[in-house]
Amino acid sequence: MPFYNNIVKIAKQKNGAMKNTILFGILLFSFSTAFPQTYKFLNLDTSPRAAALAGGFVSANDDPNVIFYNPAGINLLEGIPVSFSFVNHLMDINSASLSAVKEFRFGKLGAAVKYVSYGDFTKATSTGEKTGSFGAADIAFILGYGNKLDDNFYYGINTKFIYSSIDEYSSSALAVDLGLHYEFSESMWNIGFSVLNIGSQLSTYAEIDEDLPLDVRVGVSKQLKNVPFRFYFSLNKLNREQESLADRLRNFTLGAEVKLGASFRLRFGYDSEKRKELKIGSSAGLAGLNLGFGFNVKNYTLDYGFSSMGFIGSIHRFGISTNLE
Repeated sequence: MPFYNNIVKIAKQKNGAMKNTILFGILLFSFSTAFPQTYKFLNLDTSPRAAALAGGFVSANDDPNVIFYNPAGINLLEGIPVSFSFVNHLMDINSASLSAVKEFRFGKLGAAVKYVSYGDFTKATSTGEKTGSFGAADIAFILGYGNKLDDNFYYGINTKFIYSSIDEYSSSALAVDLGLHYEFSESMWNIGFSVLNIGSQLSTYAEIDEDLPLDVRVGVSKQLKNVPFRFYFSLNKLNREQESLADRLRNFTLGAEVKLGASFRLRFGYDSEKRKELKIGSSAGLAGLNLGFGFNVKNYTLDYGFSSMGFIGSIHRFGISTNLE
């Protein structure tokens, strides 16, 4: 994998060797997130609500975190919604995100940040002598714009600056996201389409050129009439080469959100790709299954999301959101 090659090459350039635990920790995270390309953190779910719905947020229309999935979705947000999320990943890996949207006369503007810290690692020479420590992290700054194409039909575009660092080594990239969203207001259907992470690197790790994790998504969501239930369905990574159409349609997510009372929501989600990737032998355990809930406290919404990584472990996400208007 490119990320593995980066670690090994950088280690050699340091004229030393990192402990096996360091490589294992980074490679485990790489495996758990299907890391075939660089900057894969861009496709990680940080929002507990989105994660509990298995990331099927391409057709969402009521959450500022939609900017990470489909920039066109910000057009349907009202006021000045703001959301902050924190993720307790496997081992010492943690991440956070912040998103906000505001309306102007020329359209909607959104801004977001996504950050991942891989923790601190010990540096050692080839003889095992410790020489210090170093860190590794990724961050993306996002600026989004959205507007109408027609009644109920919206478009959006994000621009991203991406920066990654390992010890004193770093790489950077520029990318854009493109999105469309159509709302059937009477029947309460929403359809979303997005192409994420179109771009290229500005600078590379150890002169290794890598592709960004391009992701083509399409999804629908439906709020049932007279029933406090909304479901989400999305097809992801449609740009991947597959042997057949059936194989291409197997990377799907399915989510459901149930409103219980005036201020409590329960969420479920299933990710077919995660379950397939994390299968060990003939069993996948609970891999690909997600749960979560959210509740309102005055003008704030508190969210929690749980994602099973099968036999590897689990991921916990926490979030708080409000509307500043």
